[in-house]
Amino acid sequence: MALREILHFPDPRLRLRARPVDAVDDGVRALVDDMFETMYAAPGIGLAATQINVQKRILVADVSDDQSAPHCLINPEILSREGEEEMDEGCLSVPGFYERVQRAERVRVRALNRDGEAFEMEIDGLLAVCVQHEIDHLDGKLFVDYLSTLKRNRIRKKLEKQTARAPSERTSLAGSAVNL
Repeated sequence: MALREILHFPDPRLRLRARPVDAVDDGVRALVDDMFETMYAAPGIGLAATQINVQKRILVADVSDDQSAPHCLINPEILSREGEEEMDEGCLSVPGFYERVQRAERVRVRALNRDGEAFEMEIDGLLAVCVQHEIDHLDGKLFVDYLSTLKRNRIRKKLEKQTARAPSERTSLAGSAVNL
């Protein structure tokens, strides 16, 4: 397993649409393991392959407090959405920023697991928000796209300034909300 570099907004590679995984093999399973390691180390509760510059439709998530409920979804698709929920979202690719985003409260998803077996599950709450957030990443969309142009541009400018600073001058952007 290996830690992978997480791309940060406004990196244009975050806007690429991920391609479906043709076959789940040892390479895909190794990627999934790297994604979990990277997500947990960040720390976050979700990570899409596009965030580590791998254009494959793979996401990992674990909303438990103790890393005891890992989920791997390969080629995920949302089959149905119910209700509405608004929640503060953060993102490992938009470090230090948290904004309210409205999403479906419950979703039914279909995907492949890390062994290539198809499954469906109905989820709600934080896991539903997380899966929707990560599927957006696979489609080249970020949570900042749900914000006003003014807010999105402010976030972009702040992150560009931070990126331009020398690494020794950078400040921590850790926040108290959850990073998806």
